[in-house]
Amino acid sequence: MDFFPDELMTFFIAAVPVLEQKVAIPYGIIQGIGFWEVYLLTLLGAVFPSPFIILFVNKIFKLLRKIPKMHTITHWIEERTMKKSKSIAKYQLLGLFIFVAIPLPGTGVWTGSLAAALLYLEFKRSILVVFLGAMVSGILISFLTYGIGIFI
Repeated sequence: MDFFPDELMTFFIAAVPVLEQKVAIPYGIIQGIGFWEVYLLTLLGAVFPSPFIILFVNKIFKLLRKIPKMHTITHWIEERTMKKSKSIAKYQLLGLFIFVAIPLPGTGVWTGSLAAALLYLEFKRSILVVFLGAMVSGILISFLTYGIGIFI
């Protein structure tokens, strides 16, 4: 993909659901991008979709439910998200932070933002908490990718 600079590709990978920082940080490192640049690119890429998800997902799902086949898909997404986000429902913003911060499969900015929207958590606080969670997640993934040496 020579037509995309490595930095731009790193940013875009971080913005993709499921991949997010978990894939973007190792990708950026493999491409030879410096630690802080990879960290900032992936943080910004990961959180870029969050405000749009939180603001619009309920409206989009409402429209999609009117289409018979899409009703099933939106219902599945909602059920799956709510099942994975029980801690968010119970602990609200603290649960959201932990959910986004721990870099495990099925967690992250996309799912956390979707859960915040479906639970109707307050927008500004949700965005802040998702951002802070993504910061911690990026540090943990960097630690796992680079090793402890980068932080000492």
